[in-house]
Amino acid sequence: MSNPLKFPAMPGSKGFIHSVDQAPAYWMQDILWIMLADTEDTGGRWSIMEQLLPKGAGPPPHKHLWSDETFYILDGEITFLIEGEIRSARKGSFVSVARNTRHAFRVDSDTARFLNGYTPASMEAMIAELGKRTNERTLPTPGPAASGGQMPEELLTRYGLVWLDEPDPLAPRSHR
Repeated sequence: MSNPLKFPAMPGSKGFIHSVDQAPAYWMQDILWIMLADTEDTGGRWSIMEQLLPKGAGPPPHKHLWSDETFYILDGEITFLIEGEIRSARKGSFVSVARNTRHAFRVDSDTARFLNGYTPASMEAMIAELGKRTNERTLPTPGPAASGGQMPEELLTRYGLVWLDEPDPLAPRSHR
């Protein structure tokens, strides 16, 4: 008997396998970002990056207007702010942040490595636009080249990122 529930693939759907050793990688904000699935791979429905971050790294309070964000911690310890709650996550933790939710994080261990996803895809395109392409799979040497470009307001708006003008409850951070 055939299956009466046949659903066609969504536009942009395709199977793929990307290796962390071969996927496009960028240095930005003293972080290594590896693009495991981007909007081209998924039709824009989602994206996922592996990130390697130094101690103290992480953004101040911000919101993603149209993307839900997820983190799966592969190694290290990270303090998260989600709305008004501050919690710690470590290897094996899964963190979900709904779109338009105030959040921030700070790496507390010497380094941290996690998978960072967005639904729908958004931030990986900004990293590809502003970051410095690299074949290395290590943290960049701190300095201007590793910081990447500035994030002008037009670019933030294009990718639905809003920095919140408020005190950072996770400050001070040991990296810039």
